[in-house]
Amino acid sequence: MCPTHAFNDAAGLPLFAPPGDEDETAPGPALAVGGRLPSYIADHRKRLRARFMEGGAGAMPDYELLELILFRAIPRQDVKPLARALIDAFGDLNRVITAPLPRLMEVNGVGDAVVMELKLVEAAAQRMARARVIHRPVLSSWAALLDYCHTTMAHRETEQFRVLYLDRKNVLIADEEQARGTVDHVPVYPREVVKRALELNASALILVHNHPSGDPTPSEADIGMTMQIRDAAEVMGITLHDHLIVGKEREVSFRSEGYL
Repeated sequence: MCPTHAFNDAAGLPLFAPPGDEDETAPGPALAVGGRLPSYIADHRKRLRARFMEGGAGAMPDYELLELILFRAIPRQDVKPLARALIDAFGDLNRVITAPLPRLMEVNGVGDAVVMELKLVEAAAQRMARARVIHRPVLSSWAALLDYCHTTMAHRETEQFRVLYLDRKNVLIADEEQARGTVDHVPVYPREVVKRALELNASALILVHNHPSGDPTPSEADIGMTMQIRDAAEVMGITLHDHLIVGKEREVSFRSEGYL
């Protein structure tokens, strides 16, 4: 067997990858001579995998789920210290997965392989959440829509403004990023929002943006911008159903709060 693809782990996964595929700077003990993981690390990995397969994610704390993800990125070393360091740096698993690349790279032990695994998980989560709402009646799957918005936007460190375009049956036909901004501002142009709605033959809109501060309370600028888009859309016969502001723990609906 080629020495760069040993399979000594109890789960049948490679214990170490070809040179350059792993993060050599990750904290934790290196492999013993002969290319085998120390038994206590191998046993720990086996136990974590067994617990996950038997009980699912519900019984596991964030740092252990993160360890399972990191096993693939760093097969040569103990990943528990790095998992704990990432949780300490960002707060929880969601914030680790969605953290910007530059901030992830600031954590000792994080390299290209770790970033790749984390961003693959993020992309998969967003794709799955989107699949639950795209081409479906939005107003009858509101919980799924909120879940999608939180998955894609709640932990961003800068503001993002998205527009959900709906057809005459309120089926979501497009979800597009309109603009990105700073930590407390995003430029939005009502004319561009309505122009795109006409291009898509959309009959209704839902606006969504996040507040990186975590507090989804609308600002005066948020309210003013929403009214401008509502008025511009009405002229063209397009309905603005709602504007959602997403915070880290909750969201605010302009419709529910009486702004629309």
